[in-house]
Amino acid sequence: MRGRLVVGNWKMNGGLRANAMLLEALVADWQVSPGRAIAVCVPFPYLGQAQAALRGTDVAWGAQNVNEHSAGAFTGEVAVSMLADFACRYAIVGHSERRQLYRETDAVVAAKAKAVLAADMTPIVCVGETLAEREAGTMEQVVLRQLDAVLAAVGRDAERMVVAYEPVWAIGTGLTATPEQAQAMHATLRGRLRSANAAEIALLYGGSVKVDNAGALFAMTDIDGGLIGGASLKAGEFLAIAGV
Repeated sequence: MRGRLVVGNWKMNGGLRANAMLLEALVADWQVSPGRAIAVCVPFPYLGQAQAALRGTDVAWGAQNVNEHSAGAFTGEVAVSMLADFACRYAIVGHSERRQLYRETDAVVAAKAKAVLAADMTPIVCVGETLAEREAGTMEQVVLRQLDAVLAAVGRDAERMVVAYEPVWAIGTGLTATPEQAQAMHATLRGRLRSANAAEIALLYGGSVKVDNAGALFAMTDIDGGLIGGASLKAGEFLAIAGV
C-alpha cells in the first residue's frame, strides 16, 4: 500500500552499545503521523536486539538479506524461518551490493522475494543500473528485467512487496540521481507494476539520500519514500529524512 515509508539499511555496521543508543533515540523521537512509517534493517546478529528494543513501538525492523532455501547445508546462510523467529517485518533482497559483490542473479533475487512473501513478510526488492548501463541508454531495460524476474516468480503476491530503485552509481558515492531522473525511473516501474496489478505498492528511492535532498526526491509523484544507507546510522538525520 502506498504511503511514506523510510527504511534504514545499516549494512555491515553497528555494535551493541551504539545500536542501543540509536534504537532508543528512534523510539523516543519518531513523530508518528498517518500514512508515514519507518523501519530499520539490521545485521543478522542484532535482530534479537532490534526485536527487544522495538517490539510494541511504531518502528519496524527487518533483515538485509535472506537465503532462498528453507533449510539445509548452506553454511553461513540464514533462512526466512529464522527471520520469522525474530518477528521481522521486512527483508531486503537484491541490493546492488549483493548482486555485484556476491553475484546474485535475477533468478536468485526472485526466489528470495518469493520465500519472504511465503513467510508473510515484506520483501524490499532492489533494482538499479550501473553508470555504464545508464550511459549506454539501457537503464530502463536493465531495471525492468530485474523487476520482471521477481514479478514472474511471485505472481499475485507482488501487491505485498516493496520496490526500491537504487541506481548503482549513486550508492555510497555521494552522487544522487536528480529528482527528475529518479521520477522517470519510478514512473517506468510504476507502469510495469500496474500491469501486474501492483501499482499501489510503495516505491522507494535509494542512493546517497540526505536531509538536504530528501524533500525534493520525496516530492516526486511516484517516489513514496527512501531506502537510506549511511544516514540511517544517525538517529537525528534519519528521522529528519523520514519527517520530510
